[in-house]
Amino acid sequence: MKALIYEGPETLLLREVPDAEPRAGEELVRVLAVGICGSDMHAYLGHDARRPAPLILGHEPAGVIVGGPREGERVTINPLVTCGACEACRAGRENLCAARQIISMPPREGAFAEYVAMPVRNLVSVPSDVALAKAALAEPLAVSWHAVRLAVEARKQGVPGAALVIGGGAIGLAAALALAAQGVEDVTLSEPNPARRAYLAERCGLHVVEEAAGQFGLVIDAVGYAATRAIASACAAPGGVIAHVGLGEDADGLDIRRMTLQEITFIGTYTYTAHDFRDTAQAIFDGRLGPLDWTEARGLSEGATAFADLRAGRVAAPKIVLDPAG
Repeated sequence: MKALIYEGPETLLLREVPDAEPRAGEELVRVLAVGICGSDMHAYLGHDARRPAPLILGHEPAGVIVGGPREGERVTINPLVTCGACEACRAGRENLCAARQIISMPPREGAFAEYVAMPVRNLVSVPSDVALAKAALAEPLAVSWHAVRLAVEARKQGVPGAALVIGGGAIGLAAALALAAQGVEDVTLSEPNPARRAYLAERCGLHVVEEAAGQFGLVIDAVGYAATRAIASACAAPGGVIAHVGLGEDADGLDIRRMTLQEITFIGTYTYTAHDFRDTAQAIFDGRLGPLDWTEARGLSEGATAFADLRAGRVAAPKIVLDPAG
């Protein structure tokens, strides 16, 4: 099969590799759409030791089951593979499974390829009237859905209802959409890139600013740099909640003194539960997250150029979705 291989920092090559082979309890899925994630970009830049070269990246796929009784069924894929038996899994917090694996990270190759093998429980059927390129957004949207759910559940009475999302990439945009879908009406998104800022305001109808200011009961940091954590610390209202999603930098930025004196809750959020993923997929199918028309489509053969364009800031759209047939 064809696959886009990460060979080292800023090096991706399209080449032939052995076909993916399903194990017991797995299905083989022909990938027809797969998004480029920020974590793929971290790996591409050589900043993710968990993803050593050579490796097939990509963990936001949708496609069609090949072979068996479910032949031809359209599915979106939860890329997080868990044991299903530990205390965390039994409690419905599969994202905290000590044995968790995610495709695009050893020992599981990713989905920038023609085929990927996945456990049956990780597949969610897609209605015939929903485009697979849209269904492939379930993974990044689920990341934000999970973060927003935790933040909304943690917010106490007497705290302002307004929300701030820091970062206008796919996760930040998804957080703004998830906030609206979960009942938060006053949402501000901050994004420094003027082209992306204009795109989000015009295409998505969001309230977008260059720099955040003011106090917000909910703050979603979808970037995760020291500078954005400092903004989150400053903009969280007394008694407010910061949900931290981004993995840009490991340390610094939080104003611990202010967070302590103002009883600001900080929540680290990672991926999603299986329930969150299914809820997100259903929200996509029901149209509750909007038209989701803010992606740019390219062929897998253009993958290396797509990464270079993202690296150079030449892409206004929050998400590029690759088609392995292209």
